[in-house]
Amino acid sequence: MDELLKKIEEIGGQNLFSCYQCGKCSAGCPMVKDMDILPNQVIRLAQIGLSEKALDSKAIWLCASCYTCEVRCPRGVDLAKVMDALRQMILRQRGISFTEIEKLSKKVIKDLPQICLISNFRKLT
Repeated sequence: MDELLKKIEEIGGQNLFSCYQCGKCSAGCPMVKDMDILPNQVIRLAQIGLSEKALDSKAIWLCASCYTCEVRCPRGVDLAKVMDALRQMILRQRGISFTEIEKLSKKVIKDLPQICLISNFRKLT
């Protein structure tokens, strides 16, 4: 199994192989029109060992964590948690730990997508 896939599953707490690509998550996503790849494609990339491509996508930063995907998923995969895990992985690669968010400079905060800051605050609660 791809090491990045293992990490995504560990951080997000989801079994990505539960997803059988029905597309209901993408069909109901309110942000899909602005994404470069569909939400279900993020999972598919991880499933086939192309997690790096998922990490590079614009889609993970556009996910609003509204949980529409989770409600629609017949397999109970919480895609919002997967997207959050991907954002966390990127932040960790940049050396930004959610436990030290209050120590971030104003420039870093200005440059980071808002959803990653929300994800980090969520980890503190």
